[in-house]
Amino acid sequence: MKKRLNMGNKYIRIVGGQYRRTPIAVPDVETLRPTPDRVRETLFNWLTHLWGGDFADKQVLDLFAGSGALGFEAASRGVAHVQMVERDRTAASALRTLRDKLKADMIRIHVGDAMQVAERMDASRFDLILLDPPFGQGWLPRLWPILPGILTDHGLVYVEAESAIEAPEGFQILRQDKAGAVHFHLLEFAALRKSINNPASEDGVHH
Repeated sequence: MKKRLNMGNKYIRIVGGQYRRTPIAVPDVETLRPTPDRVRETLFNWLTHLWGGDFADKQVLDLFAGSGALGFEAASRGVAHVQMVERDRTAASALRTLRDKLKADMIRIHVGDAMQVAERMDASRFDLILLDPPFGQGWLPRLWPILPGILTDHGLVYVEAESAIEAPEGFQILRQDKAGAVHFHLLEFAALRKSINNPASEDGVHH
């Protein structure tokens, strides 16, 4: 049964963690482009290495949740919280159905626009922000200025794009790779490094 479903490309599977092998239904939504298994596996290998395998206290924001492949993968690894954002109601409904089936209480789902949600996050700080926006719509340049305000110090940002990206100011690329037409990157928010590179005189004392 599962094989038949997978051959129709309407289902993908969670590749690791407690929900491993759980099928994720992919709704028939035009801009939906689920992250391939191999890419998700690579990303979470990177994260396991960087975080020493400790996901338990991590806060994750999935700004373009789509099928939920990335956010459910994070939840499956045992993160503390995943905030999913998806503007398409059909896709969001599918996310809720799977969350409830898995009893994945660490997942919250918000129906809305990624930019508006990111701008309204008051005191929230995330250890990982997942960005898999629709290609060709200029999302990344608009989002970069907002991200420092909602990331923890040394927070990570995962980005999928149609071409290799350059790290914006305040970020550095830790890892990057390519699978088919998709370029994927893991960046670190280098907040502390910025202040070290530009030390202000302490207490404003001048001798």
